[in-house]
Amino acid sequence: MADNKSAAVDNPNGVGFFGLVGMVVSSCIGSGVFALTGQLANVASPGAALVAWVVCGLGFLFLALSLAHLGGARPDLDGCVAYAEEGFGPIHGFISGWGYWLSAWLGNVGFATMVAQTLGSDYCLGTVMPGVFSDPATGNPALVGVIVVSIVLWGITFLVINGVESAAGLNAVVMVVKVATIFLFVVFTVICFKGGVFTADFWGQAERNAAIIAAGTEGGLGSVANQVVNCILIMMWVFIGIEGASVMSGRAKKKSEIGSATVVGLIVLLVLYIAASVLPYGVMPYEELVAAPKPATITVFETMAPGWGGAFISWAIIISVLGSWLSFTMLPAECSSLMAAHHLLPVKWDERNEKNSPRYSLLIVGVCTQVFIILATYAADAYTFAISMCTVTIVVTWAYAAAYQVKYSMEKKDMGQVVIGVIAFLFQVIGVLFTGWGFLLLACLGYIPGWFFYKKALAEQDKEMSKNDKILAVVISVLGVISIPLTFMGIIPVF
Repeated sequence: MADNKSAAVDNPNGVGFFGLVGMVVSSCIGSGVFALTGQLANVASPGAALVAWVVCGLGFLFLALSLAHLGGARPDLDGCVAYAEEGFGPIHGFISGWGYWLSAWLGNVGFATMVAQTLGSDYCLGTVMPGVFSDPATGNPALVGVIVVSIVLWGITFLVINGVESAAGLNAVVMVVKVATIFLFVVFTVICFKGGVFTADFWGQAERNAAIIAAGTEGGLGSVANQVVNCILIMMWVFIGIEGASVMSGRAKKKSEIGSATVVGLIVLLVLYIAASVLPYGVMPYEELVAAPKPATITVFETMAPGWGGAFISWAIIISVLGSWLSFTMLPAECSSLMAAHHLLPVKWDERNEKNSPRYSLLIVGVCTQVFIILATYAADAYTFAISMCTVTIVVTWAYAAAYQVKYSMEKKDMGQVVIGVIAFLFQVIGVLFTGWGFLLLACLGYIPGWFFYKKALAEQDKEMSKNDKILAVVISVLGVISIPLTFMGIIPVF
């Protein structure tokens, strides 16, 4: 593929700058920001959480800068999948794209779990139907919860089938609702913030360890370094969607706006995330924060606004999650359709209806999500399992984009951009290897059926996998198979 910027074609009827920023922010803000308070409290003190935010913020800043640079330098390339294919060959484009595809619909499983948890909370429908929507002990969806979220799943699927552009416009509206809700939450935490509560055992070496042990977790929080590491995978999850504008590049009104939309979206996200996840440490005593039912944000808001806060934030969570669910239904379908256009998946995956929506791809995403919603009810913690799998699979895509940033910048002898790409790449790889290597092995299982579709796509072009490609496919598949006994042995924490 030639380095030809003229290949980039603007779409006058496509998604504008605000819509692209909306894709980034709305894709990221879903269940994650509302679960952050409780998840971080269980693994880190406020001091360690702040350090982890600095690390993650810098890591994702370099990734955003890489995506922005590539979006401007190579607007002829259709996002993250094309970066891997252009830089390293077709099979790497498939690996990157398939990882993104897996990540997006696995994220939908996390959204479904969060909706069931929220519906079953004491400040939502759980007051009149306790234990009906979610298991009070695990937070996993109960039978009625599975039925409800399945109806939502197919409702969103058919909405997108009837027009991606119109769904993107609705998503931008939902983004405003999300940001406004989180802003209100942050304002309340600022008003109710108590410096003495926040700074008590700031680094988590005394009282906070005792609270964790009392809650049933052996060993307490551990060292500050250990706390920071335990935060990384949780924080990486809430940045999934940062590449949203890049993936939707084919539908952008102006491709030149993709990079700036990504950076603006990241800045908005960092401000909201840090405020929403760290300030609650100064609102409630630590032992109460740790013991709060999932998602803890509901309990925090009810503490700040007794009588209405819990119910308000519960319904706000549901609206926010549905917005991200909408985005995460659009993105994998767009990705698989793009892969088909690049002959990395069979042409059937790019089949369009009269609304120009990839119906076949959307239906496949819906079926896969449905199956895993049911399977997730058997996990020890369905939400943690879903977001962990979602995170490690998309890191494959992010790492390829960062690697192409390095390669392209070296070819252009732009050492500043090379450094940016190297840092972005190392952050993604090291972050996952330290925090989620087991889930990464499990994710390799998801590539086994993918090889069938990749081979079929090659056959449509009268091509075959090369020897090196076959070796790479076998290695990834073997790693996936190895994850099975490790899971049943408890080394990979699923059940």
